[in-house]
Amino acid sequence: MRTLALLIATAALLAGCGTNTANTADIPGSAAGVSNASAPSSLRFTAETVAGTDFDASKLAGKPAVFWFWAPWCPTCRAQISGVSELAEQFGDDVAVVGVGALDEEAAIADFASNVGDAVTVVSDPDGAVWRHFEVTSQSTYVVLDADGDEAATGFLDDQALVDVVDDLVG
Repeated sequence: MRTLALLIATAALLAGCGTNTANTADIPGSAAGVSNASAPSSLRFTAETVAGTDFDASKLAGKPAVFWFWAPWCPTCRAQISGVSELAEQFGDDVAVVGVGALDEEAAIADFASNVGDAVTVVSDPDGAVWRHFEVTSQSTYVVLDADGDEAATGFLDDQALVDVVDDLVG
């Protein structure tokens, strides 16, 4: 019994937050919807928020945006909630902050999202369409876009590194 518990614990640690236990390319569902063709290609997609409203990323064109890709069961992602919420409050209308929850069922994504501040737009992406759009393969990942929709930073960033990148963009 002890050996079985040890094997399960080891498997959980190896799965970890820095790896993706589900390959988003294999998740069923359609690709992200296409939005305004005049927007940068990085912002040409639509999705649905956890509140059930339509999200058109092309409306973010012209200002920096931070996309935070997370999974509800990820302890690292959970620990980032306060930093992401504070970032969204600090930069207000100058930067769009969008959380993209995936790799679980919609109910789990919505439950996690209920802990995220109101200044963050939270998209439910259970089929991984937005993750595929940005070629994200693991959580927690940030994709920071400048006002032209070009990547300014991507990957794992601690709270201070994320603030520094965004501060440089709004200068």
